[in-house]
Amino acid sequence: MSSFVKVARSSDVEEGKGLIVWAGPIKVALFRCEGTIYAIRNQCPHMGGDLGEGLLTGTVVRCPWHGWKFDIRTGQSPETEVVAVRSFEVKVEGDDVYVAV
Repeated sequence: MSSFVKVARSSDVEEGKGLIVWAGPIKVALFRCEGTIYAIRNQCPHMGGDLGEGLLTGTVVRCPWHGWKFDIRTGQSPETEVVAVRSFEVKVEGDDVYVAV
């Protein structure tokens, strides 16, 4: 069963940019897209690049190291079905952002 962990303030997550946080022992990248906050595992499966530092275009983030792409809503690569990162459920209460781990 998942439990929610407070990871950030909603006001810290800028539209169209990533924010790297810790959700317990897991490094997570938060993104705000059209007002909704999404969370995916921060580490790219290719070489470990920080996805939270990547370029966000729409709902797709590009790893800053080698350009691998991931949909921030699902963690799935839009280019191949066999590559993905974990996505996390997000809950916002007031100005607090929680991630299910």
